[in-house]
Amino acid sequence: MPVPTPETKHFWEGTAVGELRIQRCTSCEKFYFYPRPYCPLCNSGDVEWRVVSGKGTLASYNINYRPFPMFKTDEPQVIALVQLDEGVRLMSNIIGVDPLPENLPLGLRLKVEFEPRGDQFLPVFTPENTEGN
Repeated sequence: MPVPTPETKHFWEGTAVGELRIQRCTSCEKFYFYPRPYCPLCNSGDVEWRVVSGKGTLASYNINYRPFPMFKTDEPQVIALVQLDEGVRLMSNIIGVDPLPENLPLGLRLKVEFEPRGDQFLPVFTPENTEGN
């Protein structure tokens, strides 16, 4: 499991309470991911944390059939690149859908959920329409 650092502490505190928190630059007003103390777009140190919608689209994915020995996982699992509505991309897993290409069209609308893993909660994504949304 990732160990929180001073740069990622707010991210992990957010996942523990069911919030997806992403950093935003207050100078250029752009969101960015992964967490860091400066904006990678304009190099400003004026950054803040925002709770984002947790919604986005499937940008890319890979179906992994090989087990990860360091994690207790059920394979196959979908490792995905998710494009958040706020404009940033993050790598995560897709759950709640059979891991078949026909179930994973690019552009599929997704929403975040938080999966407990040890002392932390990992953001994972599921199709938006699985619960009638």
